[in-house]
Amino acid sequence: MSSLRNALPRPAHKERAQPQARKKYGLLEKHKDYKVRADAYHKKQEALQKLREKAAFKNPDEFNFKMIRSKTVDGVHKPKDEGNKYTSEELMLMKTQDIGYVLQKLQSEKKKIEKLTATLHCLDNPVGGNKHVYFAEDREEAKEIELQLAKKKNPGGSEDNTPKHIKRKIEGSYKELEARKSRAEELEKLYVQMSMQKELQKKGRKRKLREDEMVNPTSKPVYKWRAERKR
Repeated sequence: MSSLRNALPRPAHKERAQPQARKKYGLLEKHKDYKVRADAYHKKQEALQKLREKAAFKNPDEFNFKMIRSKTVDGVHKPKDEGNKYTSEELMLMKTQDIGYVLQKLQSEKKKIEKLTATLHCLDNPVGGNKHVYFAEDREEAKEIELQLAKKKNPGGSEDNTPKHIKRKIEGSYKELEARKSRAEELEKLYVQMSMQKELQKKGRKRKLREDEMVNPTSKPVYKWRAERKR
């Protein structure tokens, strides 16, 4: 019977609307709307109760540095802007350490590039340890000897007999070489930029040269320091 009861069509019950006398108050609040509003209200009340308890049991001798390093702006708690806490000498020392690290990585990268280039050069141009001298009576015999030696070195003609796994390793080495070269270029640009910033932090009058004042105009800024007498 229960299944038959569920199969029969039932009339759709409409929710009660706001009475005509209360139209000025807007839509009539339903139970689901009340539930959302009540949950939000109780959540706020619980948060306020926890804050009241925390304030009631607070130690009056308690101290936090944020009490003196922050302020309230338009009701929003924000930390004070204390400016730069490092002196110019400390900043210069940190800048020098950063430049030294970049220079060290650049030199290491260049050494790896040189080593990898030398290895690939030896693979591309192998040099045998033993040498055998052939003597020919005329040019025709010399050409014939050269042809026989070429056939011995490469029996399959123009085909390359290098194994596939060796080829893959060589291709990977060439890709690594290109990646290291690009990385070295980026490190060199960064080193030049950081060195310029360090020089600009030093004392002394300086000015930026205009494009017409440069001997070799470049897109990068060029500065000129005023000559000062050294005591």
